[in-house]
Amino acid sequence: MGGLLIDLLGNLGFGALEEWSKSKRPASLPLYLYNTLGKSKQIFTLPAQASAVRMYNCGPTVYDVQHIGNLSMFVFADTLRRALEYNNFSVKQVINITDVGHLTSDADEGEDKMTKGLRREGKELTLENMRELGERYTKIFLNDLQKLNIDISNITFPRASSYIPAQIALISTLVEKGYAYKTDDGVYFDTTRTKDYGVLGGINLGDGKNSRLGGKAAKRNLADFALWKFSSKSPNALGWDSPWGKGFPGWHTECSAMIRATLGERIDIHTGGLEHVAVHHNNEIVQSEAVTGKRPLARFWMHRAHVQFEGAKLAKSEGRVVYLSDITQKGFHPLALRYHFLGAHYRTTSNFTWNALEASQTAFLKLRQIVASTSETGAPPINYKNRIHERLNDDLDTPGALAALWEMTKDQNVTAADTRATILDADRVLGLNLGKEDKDADAAILRLFGKKVDFSDLPEDIAKSIKARAEARAAKNWDEADSIRSELAADGYVLEDTGSGTAVFKKE
Repeated sequence: MGGLLIDLLGNLGFGALEEWSKSKRPASLPLYLYNTLGKSKQIFTLPAQASAVRMYNCGPTVYDVQHIGNLSMFVFADTLRRALEYNNFSVKQVINITDVGHLTSDADEGEDKMTKGLRREGKELTLENMRELGERYTKIFLNDLQKLNIDISNITFPRASSYIPAQIALISTLVEKGYAYKTDDGVYFDTTRTKDYGVLGGINLGDGKNSRLGGKAAKRNLADFALWKFSSKSPNALGWDSPWGKGFPGWHTECSAMIRATLGERIDIHTGGLEHVAVHHNNEIVQSEAVTGKRPLARFWMHRAHVQFEGAKLAKSEGRVVYLSDITQKGFHPLALRYHFLGAHYRTTSNFTWNALEASQTAFLKLRQIVASTSETGAPPINYKNRIHERLNDDLDTPGALAALWEMTKDQNVTAADTRATILDADRVLGLNLGKEDKDADAAILRLFGKKVDFSDLPEDIAKSIKARAEARAAKNWDEADSIRSELAADGYVLEDTGSGTAVFKKE
């Protein structure tokens, strides 16, 4: 009973229980998502009056190219969207573009990252150049998303610099309500005016453990954060005019204003990285709810774990960084990276290595090859379809779904046509573009496996070896079977075992 109550309360964002009785329950299998607000897996449903899931994904700060750790966030968000749609939900998705206001420190200190980008490229510090810089790197970002098979046509990408009036209006409301105060360097939110600061991650303002939240002497309280930062005294300083002085919005202010403008005062799902929990998302919550008087800002908060590079943090300053362009230049398909991300649960820290990417590419291409092995499409066997659906609905357990998928490909009781159907059905969520035209992927398959050869066209000695291997496998003499397979590979023949038999490929 206690677990059910947690589900009920968490699903409602700790709101009124009457919404639950009117909610839209899933037609079949329930969808469980881990909610940072409540720290538990909870059943996801929509309030009865809602027609679509309103989802906001914290987007990039476009002062530079996004590395693979940044991109993993949006593969996660896309997988989430696909899972929602697989479960018959419509989705209205927004990914913001931060092109101003994100300082180099969450403590409201340091240089604006966009200004830093202009200085790095030797550009004059003007709003026009800042916008141009942002649009250039936004274009690269969107192109990378498309390479990762993320459909950007149904996503809204608001630019923070286009919502300055909305941000000023939000701050004005907070000032009028007594939630904000002015200092010599900006306008700050007074966190003592709210009882719920730190609801995400269990932040306790009185435990002395949150020094990273701020150190500015002008602040009244340690965790108070900037709503508006003043420009320098220079007459040529960047910024916009406001009732409090020339400056630019705080990073947190931007997200709250854009959520309200594009999705409304309350949304269903808000995503971001684990690093956003302590500061950025807690700040969004208190300022948004103070403005509207409505709770919660988001019913579900979902956070992706970090991606490491060879066991250490991705760090451009230390030379440990990988971009999608690095991956493609080394001859890997972009969707090999997507497969790599899917191979680890989104809440688990994953480790990128070139060897791991090579294994992911091989697996991705094998799935594509299996789909292409027959032109017939049957029907997914109900046992495998249900297992895969259960894994996907258990907080996006993509590793579990892939494991079930691979198990099915080895099942001799499943026909090639039904295998194809099951893979394509799962790919509605996995997003690997299997079964669709992709000349680069097909060329990679030829390089890796070679050209498929009919058994009747094989040289007599090769056919004899393949028959001997089949006999060894039937006798469960795995060492002998592996040895024969290795000998055949040395001669340029690649064998792929599927439920419907062994396919033979000849490398040129």
